[in-house]
Amino acid sequence: MVGQMLNVLNEWIKGFGLMSEAWRAGILVFLLVFGTATTAFIVSRIVLALEKKFSKTDNLWDDVFLHAARRPLVAFVWVQGVFWAAEVAHHFSQADVFTYNGAFLQVGVVWVIVWFLFALVKQIEQILVSPLKMRKPMDYTTVNAISKLLRAVIIITAVLTALQTLGFSISGVLAFGGVGGIAVGFAAKDLLANFFGGFIIHLDRPFKVGDWVRSPDRNIEGTVEHIGWRLTTIRTFDHRPLYVPNSTFTTIAVENPSRMFHRRISETVGIRYADVRSMRAIVDDIRSMLENHEEIATDQTLIVNFLAFNASSLDIMVYTFTKTTQWVRYHQVKEDVLLKISEIIHNHGAEIAFPTRTLHLPDGVQVNEAVAAQAGEGEPTNGPGQENAQSAGAGEKS
Repeated sequence: MVGQMLNVLNEWIKGFGLMSEAWRAGILVFLLVFGTATTAFIVSRIVLALEKKFSKTDNLWDDVFLHAARRPLVAFVWVQGVFWAAEVAHHFSQADVFTYNGAFLQVGVVWVIVWFLFALVKQIEQILVSPLKMRKPMDYTTVNAISKLLRAVIIITAVLTALQTLGFSISGVLAFGGVGGIAVGFAAKDLLANFFGGFIIHLDRPFKVGDWVRSPDRNIEGTVEHIGWRLTTIRTFDHRPLYVPNSTFTTIAVENPSRMFHRRISETVGIRYADVRSMRAIVDDIRSMLENHEEIATDQTLIVNFLAFNASSLDIMVYTFTKTTQWVRYHQVKEDVLLKISEIIHNHGAEIAFPTRTLHLPDGVQVNEAVAAQAGEGEPTNGPGQENAQSAGAGEKS
């Protein structure tokens, strides 16, 4: 139909006998390009108006479809317009380049469809992970993996379709790919290992973007920023990016502290041997304090017991879990617990032990204070309060 209209217009211009064939071709091509630009502008305005109208509805998917289709539609108008212009030029010229107009149109349409599908996948991905648009947003890592897989399928299908359009045999291409794939597999085994490592990460999901991970086998610790098909980007706690090949995660153990339910407080507190009579009361008060602490998870293991006679102290084991898993808040709770334990020990007239040594001398032997100090034996033996401290030390060594 368009061709008939152009022939009529060409004959009408030719009837005036004022223009050469080259001028008539130029005018027709100009009119087609101008009409294409006008049509593309109108299509863009129409789609924008529809987007504004449907944005007021509760349905999100019509917005996604329109937003993904606007630019590909404009591109399709241009592809079709350029094809018609090339057909007009081919009518006036027998150049070989114009014999590929049909292939250009088909490849252009495939390209427009791929553009639309890519934009649609991206828009759907943003919708599914958005907490503002979804009541229960999906996990970003899972959605991102699915979208990457869909893009790969779209690209492979588009390439095969374009090759078939250009006259290549798909069966030959697939056969060549099967033979060449063996050679490529040997040459790029590390790349393939990383690819399948990334696939395993997306499948097993030992961690996701935003998780804090670390490995006891390697010096790897930080927050996951991106999981690619070849590399995983981890931001260490000194804010440096760490790029780890995905194949590494198939051979090492990985901890995911972000998925812990509680954080543990495990401390050993020692008191002096002189305070052994207060041990039971101190242990009971510490246990009671933890059981009534608002930040301690009482439904988890809670142990407060006299542990052992140590060399310089009587040890008390404190083992419990906090409700919070946040790193900063955990240390605030731990600080509060340790200070309260210190207060309990002090309230019972006891003291926290520190390493001491008791030296026993034969009767009648006197030690010069200046000589003892110069010899590095510590404080004077007969200083204020030293007699009791020396004799009541946590342990004795002769």
